Amino acid sequence: MFNLINPDGTVRDRLPVTLEEMKRLYADMVEARVYDDKSIAMQRQGRLATYAPFRGQEAAQIGAAAALQAGDWVAGTYRDAALNWKAGYPWRLLILGRTGDERGGQLPEGVNVLPPSITVGGHMIHAVGLAWAEKLKGTDRIALTSFGDGATSEGDFHEAMNFAAVYETPTIFLCQNNGWAISYPVEEQTRSETIADKAVAYGMPGIRVDGNDVVAVLVAVREAADRARRGLGPTLIEAVTYRMGPHTTADDPGRYRDEAQVAEWERLDPLVRVRKLLERSGAWSQGWQDDLEREASSRIEEAVAWAESVPPPEPADMFARMFAEMTPNLREQAREIHG
Repeated sequence: MFNLINPDGTVRDRLPVTLEEMKRLYADMVEARVYDDKSIAMQRQGRLATYAPFRGQEAAQIGAAAALQAGDWVAGTYRDAALNWKAGYPWRLLILGRTGDERGGQLPEGVNVLPPSITVGGHMIHAVGLAWAEKLKGTDRIALTSFGDGATSEGDFHEAMNFAAVYETPTIFLCQNNGWAISYPVEEQTRSETIADKAVAYGMPGIRVDGNDVVAVLVAVREAADRARRGLGPTLIEAVTYRMGPHTTADDPGRYRDEAQVAEWERLDPLVRVRKLLERSGAWSQGWQDDLEREASSRIEEAVAWAESVPPPEPADMFARMFAEMTPNLREQAREIHG
């Protein structure tokens, strides 16, 4: 398994990032965790719908997004808030979407990030289609699709992987293997020794990376992106990480997993290892940490205030975004709504 930063903050090899870049990656992971903690609290207060925490997966998401270029496409899941945000999806729209307002999926101009997918695995096919379109247009844009280990049991995974390989689409398949598909452990979900091994059957490279090492993920995704831009087709990356919290706020992980296992993974916290690395370099202080958390909290509170100030949608709004032009049936239904 490829990694560069050890859990104790030491490095295995020379890092291909500067100290300032490392600090930026750390700051982004801190902001992502602040958002995650805030979202859980808001859901408990009844201000958000069911929420899917991503604590422990910040490195996989921030590292992957940091490796992309402007204009690249991202198709992620309901647990990929950090990935989507780093790729350009604003906190305010992510929050608005979690309130149940579909207008959270109306992206600003120039943001090539699909709204978070609730359907497990379905968005992988969309990513392949976007990558194929960019290839046909002759651009150097690629598409990255992120998904969990549970999605590899879906037929959509097979269709997306097979099509991408056959047509050599510039697609990166990023599996955040967090160990659990709700309550189903990954070892009971596949006979493959690793998820990365599945790439062999589709004729593409498969890479297994330490998903709690933000630089290792960045390097793996950057190399896969470079390969895709050179017309060499897709890559499957398995980022091995762990879901520290519940599947969603409606889940009780204590019913199906051992807390000793959780404690073991707590030692591998992706934020802690980068903080230790920065401490060794004299680039971290408690004052800086406090500033990062305070500034991130302020930005997220502003996003929350904006999302909660948006007037509720009108009943007729549900028809306006179904098709470019409403069908006769929808027009008739809309007239019934208006009375």
